[in-house]
Amino acid sequence: MDTETILFFDGHPAALPLYEVLLKKLKIYVPEVEIRVQKTQISFYRKHLFGCVSFLPVRKQRPECFLTLTFGLGYALGHPRVDQMTEPYPGRYTHHIMLTGTEDADEELMNWLAEAAAFAATKK
Repeated sequence: MDTETILFFDGHPAALPLYEVLLKKLKIYVPEVEIRVQKTQISFYRKHLFGCVSFLPVRKQRPECFLTLTFGLGYALGHPRVDQMTEPYPGRYTHHIMLTGTEDADEELMNWLAEAAAFAATKK
């Protein structure tokens, strides 16, 4: 694990195992993923940004340990796991899902991330 990533989790060390499991699986579903650690988020790219993790508080009631996963799709994902969804541009929907345990990085979630990576590749 690189120093930037460790520093990102400095104030939230309990969330680091969530990220590690998510990243391990993401590299299987999107092998060419590029990771960029920034001050407020860790971004996932292929040619374009397709998702990120942060500590964005998308629920009023938050557990002590969480990680918010954000990704874009070409349609609104009507699913109870989605905590917030916006349409910043016509036909582009941003979804926020709060991860609270390593089991949240399941096949369903990883398929959505793979789909988000494919969708982002269609951007001009």
